Amino acid sequence: MEIRIGIAKANKYAVAECGDSFEVAERPRGGISAILADGQGSGKAAKQTSSLVVNRAASLIAEGVRDGAVARTVHDYLYAMKDGRVSSTLTILSADYDAQTLLFSRNSNCPVLVKTEFGITVYDEDVPSIGVHKYMKPLMNQVPLEVGTILVSYTDGIQAAGRKRGNAVDHGRILRLLEDNGPGDVEFIAENILEYALTLDDYRPGDDMTVVVMGVSDRDSTHRIQRFSVSFPY
Repeated sequence: MEIRIGIAKANKYAVAECGDSFEVAERPRGGISAILADGQGSGKAAKQTSSLVVNRAASLIAEGVRDGAVARTVHDYLYAMKDGRVSSTLTILSADYDAQTLLFSRNSNCPVLVKTEFGITVYDEDVPSIGVHKYMKPLMNQVPLEVGTILVSYTDGIQAAGRKRGNAVDHGRILRLLEDNGPGDVEFIAENILEYALTLDDYRPGDDMTVVVMGVSDRDSTHRIQRFSVSFPY
């Protein structure tokens, strides 16, 4: 069994810094977490907010804090640092080897899509972002850690793609992409969702866009080699 993570992101058009941030943290009892945050606004200020959020969350996960408590603690931290005046979304996708589960924690207006052997489920219940409301809790869900499972999450640049041009995201197209691909194709899935959103915005994205895909594939891991690949344009 192998956990694969694919990520694709793009800046808001004509803005130098992306207000979305992404981080990966190893779990001390085994496993890995993918953390995605979208800071309020865009540009440098949004980047500072989202970086603060994902770095704080990654540090807590590495210390063994449970995902639900991580979201609450990061919320309290952001609320205190920004005096309740700045919000951020926060989504955590975790492969927990110790509990043999895939966990996902949401404080975002964007869904988490989950593909299992039984089909695709969209988790899109309303939940507030972190940082503004005094009391906050994340929406937590979990599924068994099984080969073939795929988790997808993205920021609202994807959700809102095309709206300013009279277009709208065809969510059925994203679901079909999930249906037609497996956990070994996480990079392909992430890049295709991003590419689709960019076409809706005529390649001038109206907001920062980030897609994260986590898959559980069946692979001989006798040598337990970890591989990372990053492409970061300047």
